[in-house]
Amino acid sequence: MNLIEYIIFGIIQGLTEPLPISSSGHLVLLKNIFNTNLMSDLNFEIIANFGSFLAILIIFWKDIIKLITSFFTYILKKEKRKECQNDFKYCWLILIGSIPVGIAGIILKDKIEELVSGPRILGIAFLITATALFLVRKANGQKEDKDITYKDAIIIGLLQMIALFPGISRSGTVLVGCLLCGLSRKASLKYTFMLYFPVSIASMGLGLLDILEAGNLTNLMLPYTFGLIASGIITYFSYQWLSNWVQKGKLWKFSIYCLILGIFVLYYFR
Repeated sequence: MNLIEYIIFGIIQGLTEPLPISSSGHLVLLKNIFNTNLMSDLNFEIIANFGSFLAILIIFWKDIIKLITSFFTYILKKEKRKECQNDFKYCWLILIGSIPVGIAGIILKDKIEELVSGPRILGIAFLITATALFLVRKANGQKEDKDITYKDAIIIGLLQMIALFPGISRSGTVLVGCLLCGLSRKASLKYTFMLYFPVSIASMGLGLLDILEAGNLTNLMLPYTFGLIASGIITYFSYQWLSNWVQKGKLWKFSIYCLILGIFVLYYFR
């Protein structure tokens, strides 16, 4: 397979992963339009996702270290509990927000993908994403990290389950849920990507088992490496783009993109 194709796919993965436009939806769309062997390479899909994971991990590294440190400090050092209590609670909010999609993913993911594998359903999913993003275009609540409640985490976690459908953006769904729960744009963006880590780690763990079962991948090491690097670099800058537009209340621009894409998919596969 052409090395350039792997790099291009890595770029597409990196661009769509952080943005609220559904990376999985774009993958399914590309499979249906081009029908290349690369688009059916699940191992490379896992590796490209790992590139995105590394980029987002770098972006939020300080936050993650702070949360982990505070979590164990709260447990092990009673005299420091007061100063760590907000971060300790935030860790539980991440866990609670991740449980619904984790359970649903184990039970329903394969069945959902079978039901919505058709491209026309994908077009409808893009339109749903467009509508959701447009509805919260002006939202900017007052809640910051310390103000998020367990009820908010449950609601947002339940909404995240919808993103199991290809074409429904995970980051978009969680952002919409956060904004509807009254979180500020800054707090919404952070919580959205804090919830990304448990889901991504679980998915990559299962994917790694598939890669190991596939056996020797030496012949694909070079294209996989280039694809991973492309995905990671583009993800890093794509997140900066998203962050800038969220802070400025420009989610509606992603809504327009999803609207146009949804209409195109419905027309193309009519």
